[in-house]
Amino acid sequence: MNTQLYINRQWQSGQSEIENRNPSDLSDIIGHYAQASGEQLQSALDAARAAQPIWWASGIQKRHDVLMAIGTELMARSAEIGEMVAREEGKPLAEGKGEVYRAGQFFTYYAAEVLRNQGDLAESVRLGIEIDVRREPVGVVAIVSPWNFPVATPAWKIAPALAFGNAIVWKPANVTPASAILLTEIIAKQDIPAGLFNLVMGSGREIGQALVESPKVDAISFTGSVPVGRGIAAAAVVNMTKVQMEMGSKNPMIIMDDCDLDLAVAHASGAAFGGTGQKCTAASRLIVHEKIHDAFVEKLVAAAQAYKVGHALAEGTQIGPVVSESQLNQNLDYIALGQTEGAELLCGGQRLERETEGYFMAPAVFAGTRNDMRINREEMFAPITCVIKAGGYSEALDIANDSEFGLTAGIMTTSLARANHFRANMRAGCVMVNLPTAGTDYHVPFGGRGASSFGSREQGRYAAEFYTTVKTAYVASGEPA
Repeated sequence: MNTQLYINRQWQSGQSEIENRNPSDLSDIIGHYAQASGEQLQSALDAARAAQPIWWASGIQKRHDVLMAIGTELMARSAEIGEMVAREEGKPLAEGKGEVYRAGQFFTYYAAEVLRNQGDLAESVRLGIEIDVRREPVGVVAIVSPWNFPVATPAWKIAPALAFGNAIVWKPANVTPASAILLTEIIAKQDIPAGLFNLVMGSGREIGQALVESPKVDAISFTGSVPVGRGIAAAAVVNMTKVQMEMGSKNPMIIMDDCDLDLAVAHASGAAFGGTGQKCTAASRLIVHEKIHDAFVEKLVAAAQAYKVGHALAEGTQIGPVVSESQLNQNLDYIALGQTEGAELLCGGQRLERETEGYFMAPAVFAGTRNDMRINREEMFAPITCVIKAGGYSEALDIANDSEFGLTAGIMTTSLARANHFRANMRAGCVMVNLPTAGTDYHVPFGGRGASSFGSREQGRYAAEFYTTVKTAYVASGEPA
């Protein structure tokens, strides 16, 4: 199994290595993975700068064919690569397979977008002048991606970056290096210029910081925590580097008294606990109308207790382990914090023992919570959800909007009037009506408001705003002969 860096079309050993263990089975060592040196990072950046104009000059048919080949192989190998995602990240096997297949769809979607990269013609206010407006590559893109979707999230960044003619230096999360290498191997086999795509693994403090501070980078696309994002923004402004960031969330789901109660419980529990709650779109605040509060909570607790928590690769597993020991310890600290704040822990929240030693945790439900509690203000990234009682729709909407975050939000209701009012007045980038807060399509824009996002939207045709720069050309047509 390859465990190396990929720089300027060469697989390279690093200056050191890190150990990668299976969170479902701590006796399973997946491998030891290379960590880049500062010199290797600079080599990757120099190679990317040299390769980018060659790639842009190769033309749209070439870029289309390369992206289509990457996407097709990802989809064909979704079962194989998905198993590695499940093994090193801890999500159930079906989710791992689905993630890889979705990653392939990002590449095939942007392959088609390459052929739709059309400019505009405009009339000048001056006679004899033609105006042409077109998009050109931004240049070298630094991609810094998280561990919770180790293939899909980089795919929705890498695919448009390549589609619009850019070069890439990618630093994935150190928790999931094997998935990053499998994706890199597929990209590396394509007929692309040496140095166009580079995988540089290393710590965020060293390699990540040096990458975002580099004047050789033209744009940075980051997904991760708010504190890290703020640090990246501060570093990028020194070089006036273009920045796009998706960060934290505290997604609310409003449960109204006129909803289909069983459907509301199914969507709320799935959004809260799917992926072990390690999704930026997870429903962590459930704002429930007082008339159905007790009935909803009773059913929600039953749903949480019914989930099968186990080894990610085991048949029937619905919730896998937490990704790492440090994440598990943080989750347990939040359980203790919630109880200290006065919330009532109705179920879950404890570490679980299974046949193999791993970071297993029972999904937790807090009730009797207030929106000013830290467990309702801070992103926990855990299989923990908090119920807040509301007296009516207006109060529920106020609570939902009372957050520094604004990524996704949902409402469960059969009232068209409430649904339409929610769509118009919920301050979030994505709103869901009678759907979970988690689950978005790949061909439309994704992003949030407030501390959740900074910069232009990701995904769909809106990605062009970040990965390109606009050029307006004025041409004197001259007099006819």
